Amino acid sequence: MKVPMETVCRVCGLDDGVTPLWNEYGVPQYVICACCATESGIGDDNLPQVREIRGYWVARGAEWDDPRLKPKDWDLLKQLANIPPEWR
Repeated sequence: MKVPMETVCRVCGLDDGVTPLWNEYGVPQYVICACCATESGIGDDNLPQVREIRGYWVARGAEWDDPRLKPKDWDLLKQLANIPPEWR
């Protein structure tokens, strides 16, 4: 069954709009998020674990895994708002 391709990190909400984290068949692409370092398909496939990882990441200061890619005008709350409702 085809579903929309996911480009938004379920943990932190980073969305480049291009890189598929989960394809149209719901299969993880095992991409490591440049922001929170979560790998799609590893720990982001059930809501309790997503919430736990997110809480840990935020509690540690929501630091970027690759700070070179962090936008100068980055806003944590705006990015978290990108998270699909089913993963909040």
